[in-house]
Amino acid sequence: MAFVKKPVTGMKDILPEEMQVRDYVQNVIKETYRSFGFTPIETPCMENISNLSSKQGGENEKLIFKVLKRGEKLKLEMAECEADLVDNGLRYDLTVPLARFYSNNSNNLPSPFKALQIGNVWRADRPQRGRYRQFMQCDIDILGEPSNLAEIELILATTTTLGKIGFGNFEIRINERRILKAMAKYSGFSEEAFDKVCIILDKMDKIGREGVSEELQKEGFSEQSVKKYLDLFELTGDTASKIETLCEKLGDCLEEGVKSSLLEIVTSVEATKTADFKMVFDPTLVRGMGYYTGTIFEIAMPEFGGSCGGGGRYDKMIGNFTGNDVPACGFSIGFERIILLLLESGFQAPTQPKKIAYLIEKNYPAQKLCEVIKKAQKEREAGNQVLVARMNKNKKFQKEKLSAEGYEAFEEFFNR
Repeated sequence: MAFVKKPVTGMKDILPEEMQVRDYVQNVIKETYRSFGFTPIETPCMENISNLSSKQGGENEKLIFKVLKRGEKLKLEMAECEADLVDNGLRYDLTVPLARFYSNNSNNLPSPFKALQIGNVWRADRPQRGRYRQFMQCDIDILGEPSNLAEIELILATTTTLGKIGFGNFEIRINERRILKAMAKYSGFSEEAFDKVCIILDKMDKIGREGVSEELQKEGFSEQSVKKYLDLFELTGDTASKIETLCEKLGDCLEEGVKSSLLEIVTSVEATKTADFKMVFDPTLVRGMGYYTGTIFEIAMPEFGGSCGGGGRYDKMIGNFTGNDVPACGFSIGFERIILLLLESGFQAPTQPKKIAYLIEKNYPAQKLCEVIKKAQKEREAGNQVLVARMNKNKKFQKEKLSAEGYEAFEEFFNR
């Protein structure tokens, strides 16, 4: 069987130039989130398949990379269904692993617990611009805080981070799962139809109002209910007035306190933000994960034309592991899409150390080599980045390649 040079479809090799940008951005993310009191943790890349297939991950549960049982546990001849063959899967996000982590370690953690996770996740998705099958997520979550302080801190930490990286003029789109449910109820849809209605509504930005109307009626919903539902999205005014108008129209269909809660989050963030962005109430925002229970939000960047991160409140997930619900809320930056935008704009990581290349002639004697290495060590102690390498026959081409990697100084050592 021949070896294949290309990486697996939907995954990519990362060259040194991009790695410099990725490392810089990760450092900014970690430092900023730490300044907000978040603590780094790490979870395994694989989870038990039952955790990943709990019907809370939305469409992502159809995209799991599943892992076959191994050794004596794998009995192909006796298997009757997939469950007989599979016991684990690669994680499709960092939230499900965090819920398991917290349920397993909560006795040793402070309350509330502010978690920071940066790691790769995997989805068997259709690759496209900014979407891969292996990609990095940067999550912050607050566990054990029932109040809006969690949402406010998460939004401020995330937007402050994006501002430090250099992004501005973006939006934080915000909505509430309980508002979505109230809208469906107000329009005459049954509670059982909520998930189906939301799946179709989530296509609004792609197929428009007419497309949503057509799909809802194809599912058997009455034209009257569909029109009443879609009329709710005809809102004018600023974010606060849109929230006020819609919530008043929903009346008793909406749980008490939802309107004031959402308004508190929006006004608090707007009053204390340091980055250049605005809060936008978007009643069409759904978020695909089934585990969201309250506030949901997304990052919308004009440069990308889509979501560059998102999150929300998921107060019921940890209870699946422990039997006792724990308030939980999280926000994830779409790291790969952020990196894509930076690379497309020609971004270069600032404050890089001076890069020096020491090129040594092929037959340079070993006793002299130690002197060169000692010299390199002194430069490294001074904060510079030093490469010690053998000199190629085509020295000019070698220097051109090193210059392209950012090396700005060269020293040559000959056996003379």
